[in-house]
Amino acid sequence: MDATTWRLIKTPPAVGAWNMAVDEMLLEKVARPGVLSVLRLYAWDPACLSLGYSQNMADVDFGRLMQHGWGLVRRPTGGRAILHTDELTYSVIAPQEEPRVTGGVLESYRRLSAALLDTLQILGANANAEKTYGTEDQSQPKGPVCFEVPSNYEITVEGKKLVGSAQSRRFQAVLQHGTLPLVGDLRRITDVLRYPGDAEREEAVAKLMAHATTLEEVLHKQISWDDAADAMQNAFSRTLNITFHEVPLDDNEIARAEALMHEKYANPAWTNRS
Repeated sequence: MDATTWRLIKTPPAVGAWNMAVDEMLLEKVARPGVLSVLRLYAWDPACLSLGYSQNMADVDFGRLMQHGWGLVRRPTGGRAILHTDELTYSVIAPQEEPRVTGGVLESYRRLSAALLDTLQILGANANAEKTYGTEDQSQPKGPVCFEVPSNYEITVEGKKLVGSAQSRRFQAVLQHGTLPLVGDLRRITDVLRYPGDAEREEAVAKLMAHATTLEEVLHKQISWDDAADAMQNAFSRTLNITFHEVPLDDNEIARAEALMHEKYANPAWTNRS
């Protein structure tokens, strides 16, 4: 691909509604002529359960969620529930004509997955991104947890999902965001989801641990958020031929994100819909 320049944004850990509002604000903005595409790297505080765009709220055990003190947000992208904690989260936001995201969803997933794979290569992990469409057993009921099943061109190590991603296309622009779990117990998400009984919860735990992993489990050591973020920036740069200029959010962008947070992502009318 021809060389290009993108904007790099690193935002400090924030609540889930703010993180989703910033992604949508940037999605609105990059559709305008002359606005640079963005790689955003961020984290979450406190831990937050995010639901896919169309996921049923009945999947959430609100009593358990409140006991843990974790947040709740609904993503603008599809998929199932993710517990955001101890992770590096990335967002790619670009106009649809940008060559790295142009074409269909699977085409853009494949291109961006090359950079995600290179990220893990830099960090020392031997990962794969396989096209899995049509291989999932459709006769089996789908659980509420995103990391239970790898999707197309998502990143796996020895068959276990390591990076989960999802896309939204609006305003003639593309948002793809995803998570790289760095450390921690992936089973925690099942504490705040609703199951018919303890046996079904334990079954969900077993399925999750058989199909998902963290970077710490893969490498047998901990990688800091800063080191993972540096690796991702370098991987996107060399794999996709991008030069980055790091530019923080300005006052107008913050104001628009705050408006989106209050109007939408922190609004029960958005979060609680089924």
